[in-house]
Amino acid sequence: MTSTTIHRRSALRPSSILVAGATAALVLSGCANSGESESSAGSAAAGSGAAQQTVENTAAAGEGCTLDSYGMKKVDLKGAIVGFSQSEPDTAAFRAAETQSIKDEAAKVGVGQLLVTNANAQLTKQISDIQDMLNQGAQVLIVAPVNSDGLDPALAAAKAKGVPVLTIDRKVTNASCSDYLAFIGSDFEDQGKRAADAMNEATGGKANVAVLLGSSGNNVTDLRTSGFEDQVKAEYPDIKIVASQTGDFDRSKGQSVAEQLLQSNPEIDAIYAENDEMGLGAMQAVLSAGKQPGTDVKIVSIDGTRNAVQAIVDGQYNAVIESNPRFGPLAFSTLSDFMNGEAIPEDIIIADDEYTPENAESELANAF
Repeated sequence: MTSTTIHRRSALRPSSILVAGATAALVLSGCANSGESESSAGSAAAGSGAAQQTVENTAAAGEGCTLDSYGMKKVDLKGAIVGFSQSEPDTAAFRAAETQSIKDEAAKVGVGQLLVTNANAQLTKQISDIQDMLNQGAQVLIVAPVNSDGLDPALAAAKAKGVPVLTIDRKVTNASCSDYLAFIGSDFEDQGKRAADAMNEATGGKANVAVLLGSSGNNVTDLRTSGFEDQVKAEYPDIKIVASQTGDFDRSKGQSVAEQLLQSNPEIDAIYAENDEMGLGAMQAVLSAGKQPGTDVKIVSIDGTRNAVQAIVDGQYNAVIESNPRFGPLAFSTLSDFMNGEAIPEDIIIADDEYTPENAESELANAF
């Protein structure tokens, strides 16, 4: 397996490539956004988050997926028909920012037509959506999978038509450079571990924690859970996980589940939510229980939405581990490299930042 790790804050926009032997370094400009999705201009950064990050591909020469090894023909992205299959409703801030980032970069690249569908968290609909886009002539597909398993019919249909599929955000269990091209996303297990570290910091190393799990059937939930649990077990003996229940990455369900857990487990004084939507729902549940979120019940979650980061500033939240959704620039630059004959790593992993009481106000402009 080949992989690349990307260090960045906010949007990723390539500005130059330097190649030396088997190692390629791609310099990326971070673009802070004042609570909005990345604009197609990608110009001056707002706030203090503007910086340059570096991508280093240290895979051995010859490794990775190429046009020849994938069995695909070159497509000129400018003027091409590109399909984007979103997994969940854009009512969630993460999904809205992700979709807008793809749209903005497609316009900047100059694709002929961008087809956008939303599976509304239904695997069968996503399969149908992808097949429909192929029937409409999609030459390239970018897919944010609903689940890690089950996309086989859609991936097979794309392969039969010679259409490359780049996956983002959630990794599928199919074979890279065969069933799909590559995966771009975060290290979800590391996010879980860092959430445990943040929980330790917020609670002073002693807490009774309720875990709001994401939806089942995808690697994001599995790894954010195992990362948190393993780190707690290994490093923080006085942090006890007293309850776990799925909130399906949904704010209203996260609130209702948190309300139930707080009623049935009055000793809960901390909540780990596997995304901000559930964390914000939990914040309301704590308020409804007559307690103060961030004080009586500590809250740590993952994403980096503006509302969650603002809650840290307001003292009602304790930490947010970033999981940046602005995949547009990186997705299209990866596809461009691939179409130009470069070898693409199986996994392109992003090293995310985090928001704490110490930096939340100064970094608020970077939230989405």
